[in-house]
Amino acid sequence: MLLLNGTGYGAETTPSFLHEIMPLLTRHGCNQGACHGKGNGQNGFRLSLRGYAPELDHAWLTREFLARRIDTADPGESLLVRKAMGEVPHEGGRLFSRNSKSHEVMVQWLKAGMPGPLKNEAKLTGLKITPATMLLAKDQKQQLWVLAEFSDSKTVDVTWLVKFAVADASQLSVDANGLVTALRPGETSVQVFFEDQVAIATFTTPYKNPIPIASFPKVINPVDDAVFKKLSGLGIPASPSCTDEVFLRRLFLDTAGILPTPSEVTAFLADKSMNKRAIMIDKVLDRPEFVDFWTLQLADIFQNRKERDHDVRGTKGVRAFHSWLHDQVRTNKPWDLLCSEILTSTGTTSENPSVGYFIVTVGEQREAHRSEVVASMAQSFLGTRIGCAQCHNHPLEKYTQDDFYRFSGFFSRLRLDRKDPKDGVTTLFANLKEDEQKRPLGVTQPRTGEFLNPRPIDRTPVETNKETDPRQALAKWMIDPANESFHGALVNRVWKHFMGMGLVEPVDDLRSSNPPSNKELWAYLKSEFIKNKCDTKHLIRLVLNSQTYQLESGTVPGNETDTRFYSHYYPKRLGAEVILDAVSFSTGIPENFPGYPEGIRAVQVPDPSIRSYFLSVFGRSERVTACACERSEEVSLPQLLHLQNGQWIADKMGNPKGKLKTLISDKRTDNGKISEMFLTTLSRLPTEKETSALVKELAKSTSKEEFYQDAFWALLNTVEFSFNH
Repeated sequence: MLLLNGTGYGAETTPSFLHEIMPLLTRHGCNQGACHGKGNGQNGFRLSLRGYAPELDHAWLTREFLARRIDTADPGESLLVRKAMGEVPHEGGRLFSRNSKSHEVMVQWLKAGMPGPLKNEAKLTGLKITPATMLLAKDQKQQLWVLAEFSDSKTVDVTWLVKFAVADASQLSVDANGLVTALRPGETSVQVFFEDQVAIATFTTPYKNPIPIASFPKVINPVDDAVFKKLSGLGIPASPSCTDEVFLRRLFLDTAGILPTPSEVTAFLADKSMNKRAIMIDKVLDRPEFVDFWTLQLADIFQNRKERDHDVRGTKGVRAFHSWLHDQVRTNKPWDLLCSEILTSTGTTSENPSVGYFIVTVGEQREAHRSEVVASMAQSFLGTRIGCAQCHNHPLEKYTQDDFYRFSGFFSRLRLDRKDPKDGVTTLFANLKEDEQKRPLGVTQPRTGEFLNPRPIDRTPVETNKETDPRQALAKWMIDPANESFHGALVNRVWKHFMGMGLVEPVDDLRSSNPPSNKELWAYLKSEFIKNKCDTKHLIRLVLNSQTYQLESGTVPGNETDTRFYSHYYPKRLGAEVILDAVSFSTGIPENFPGYPEGIRAVQVPDPSIRSYFLSVFGRSERVTACACERSEEVSLPQLLHLQNGQWIADKMGNPKGKLKTLISDKRTDNGKISEMFLTTLSRLPTEKETSALVKELAKSTSKEEFYQDAFWALLNTVEFSFNH
């Protein structure tokens, strides 16, 4: 019986091991990875990480080492209690004091005979925190209250027993008892952990007085309504709209991974149409380069690579899957149908290239449900990281080890057949033979030995039967409009791609304890995506046409420190393939990739293992995992040295067939040549100051050819060239 009433424990009271003792150990950090919760424990004492295995914890606490931690004659003097109070040496220090509530509960449990988990004990069904949202002034305090809901309809105040954490400790503090203090302006959340449930409370501290919406740039669509409303409430001003030159370059790079040609830039600048930006967005979305670039994005998400395929097919399967993805983007196949088709794919790699997704995620495993496909699928399709739950409960979310293995049950019938290596053909099939059909659907939980039926990670009941592939039921649940994780995952990826910062960060870590930075915008984008039948291009068009996307990257007083609320465009370094193609375009000398035709661009290459020092040093994705973090956009010293001192770029600039050689021999004026260099590299005309300075340097130069080489090299090495801004 649960007795968390906060009134003290009498002789008749028996604390619950599951609902009081285990949470107590979690609250004080005893079962964390830094303490006794790591694999081998610490100093001879081990606990399951964050209490994911209470039956083991009970045995270790009460039976291990002849129960040396327990004094049955005088429970209050047990080593377990005295160490926690710091009365004997304890590396963890003093966790609670004598006669505190924690001490009282622990001693009472010991006196009651240390009962373990009870089979018919009420289960935790929900966790509520009050207040859930609040506006706090700087230095203002607020006490949180936490209620636990149980399957026997009881609601209990567990504030004293939960573990509190804060997402941004520089902005907000919370003590062990749930007292919140606002430290500086911004918005962040407090996370509350109790058993396998998580709840959050969001606190906002304005930077200054709210800014009237009328002072923001012109609203173009509902995206701007949500963004500007959030900025107004926080007291953060927005930067002005960017220039046409900046917009055009930004649009081409973000949407198609290419630079606009000089003639496209000059034509766009000369166009006086009021709606020319919207028209150009539609044109770029219809270009073949858009299809190439977004095929690359999907290839990263679905880990298209040749590793683990015995290399028997070389890159044949990789190219086939790449070609299939290219067709899906070209025809703008709805996202739900595309993902469902991959998820339920069967057959041979030659007949159905989407089978390639399972080849790299199942790998050498004979049983698909024990391979990385479970965690990879959740992260790629649902933006949810559940891989850690394979070994223990999720540290930051409600997902338990049972949830992981129930989810893996959907893949329990998958088999890979590699019996035809000479043709490099791998067959994937759901084993529905009679002998398989006699077996129940699901998997055995390795820790408890319990057989678990398939169930989605949100614990929604689904219907499966032995005669059909259980992935069909999984796909039906996944693409249902009610499944916010599936639709939100792509919305977040698209928003991150264009805006430089996801509404949820990391971009593939969606969970209730990691809320979006703008809930209104999050809800609008998801509903719009669903309403338009998962039309990815419609979603992209919506973002591109917003004023928010078209803001300057330069800051104004009041938004210099903003990195979460989109008061300005966040500059980002060009991706590895894009910057390589940009250098090739600017110099007029394409890159050569072994085994591919001359002139192919880096974004068009299917195989991420193609040998290229440039792509490696600039952080291309190797597609080994489903994590978006595999692709790096960080700036490093080797990158700078490669661009500034590498023979690679010198060869491209010095090539007699390149644009620079053609420009030098051109009969245009020096001012015209300087303008052409800027248009070719930075996609803009030089300012009067830049032109004047270069003309003066040219007058001092003893060699026009060397001058133009130096100027061209300098432009290729500017931050403006390597970044989208």
